[in-house]
Amino acid sequence: MTPERPQRADATASAVEQPVASLAQAGSPGADPSAPVPAGAALYAALDLGTNSCRMLIAQPKGSQFIVVDSFSKTVQLGAGLEASGRLSRASMGRTIQALRICQKKLQKHGVARMRLVATEACRRARNARDFIRQVRRETGLGLEIIAPEEEARLAVISCAPLVNARTEQLLVVDIGGGSTELVWIDLSAVAPDDRARAIMRLHMGFNVAGEGPSARVVDWISVPLGVATLKDQFGDVEDDAARFALMSWFFEENLASFSPYHAQAPREGFQIIGTSGTVTTVAASFLGLRRYDRTKVDGLQMTSVQIDAVIRDYLALGPEGRRSDPRIGRDRHTLIMSGAAILQALMRIWPTDRLSVADRGLREGLLYAQMSADGVLEDGPYK
Repeated sequence: MTPERPQRADATASAVEQPVASLAQAGSPGADPSAPVPAGAALYAALDLGTNSCRMLIAQPKGSQFIVVDSFSKTVQLGAGLEASGRLSRASMGRTIQALRICQKKLQKHGVARMRLVATEACRRARNARDFIRQVRRETGLGLEIIAPEEEARLAVISCAPLVNARTEQLLVVDIGGGSTELVWIDLSAVAPDDRARAIMRLHMGFNVAGEGPSARVVDWISVPLGVATLKDQFGDVEDDAARFALMSWFFEENLASFSPYHAQAPREGFQIIGTSGTVTTVAASFLGLRRYDRTKVDGLQMTSVQIDAVIRDYLALGPEGRRSDPRIGRDRHTLIMSGAAILQALMRIWPTDRLSVADRGLREGLLYAQMSADGVLEDGPYK
């Protein structure tokens, strides 16, 4: 099990490329109330089937953004047992298909015309993934597409473009998933400050394809096959909570050795880390003391490394039982929060910054913007 790397300097995803929306369209999944909704505007859907969760958004274009009409999120643990067997288990596939049936009913209820339904690391690794995809189509009518790591990374990066600071010259975007963690290091030093976020959007054409205007240069990217579920499975036999956490953090750091910026002496000034994942948003919600999750307070929040460490120390002090009952963490995430926190702490330890930008956005938002932009239903059209 080794990190996924580009095969050559101009490596691009094998999946079909789709243009994405412009920077003006990449804000929070809402809409300008003054913008008119196109008459009879079609609904769009994006489904992300990961190693741990099945999540879907149904949205309608409005102005230069979109409004969410319906959503679904369920912990399905599709990758349970995958580390040991190399296969998706019958039980995990059963749970997932039950969740997908709910998604199918929502899609049918709303009459969704355009959708993209993608699967990521668990299906990339499982020997029986193709059989599972066929079973899903047979039992639900849904056509799942397994996307390549680069496309997953690019969609996460693009969705985070509005959070890029104008002063940022070196950017690290981190997407901590259930089965893998994608890291993309981007050099923005040649781009004018006011155009840096827009330059990120131009990466929809590929990590090494220059678009119009100044380019964001992707120094390196990597897909590490360790996410909150797979890293947890690596150390399931370690009983001591604190020891298990330390081992997970060390092990994740070891897997970054081939990531070229790992050894770079990047300056502290002008460096930004953006983190997108359930782990990052849960840590942010815990820091804010939210007993009920509020996206508007979490998305775009800046946390210092001291604040992140304090939350993680609190998690460790709670222990497994305390975390189980902590409403800030939630019952769906309490068994996975420490493996995610181990990844997050390793990243903050390695790179020269004391701040993290929290992003409650990612693959689903990127998929929606891509489809809507490709169809020309957003007022600004595709971005090139």
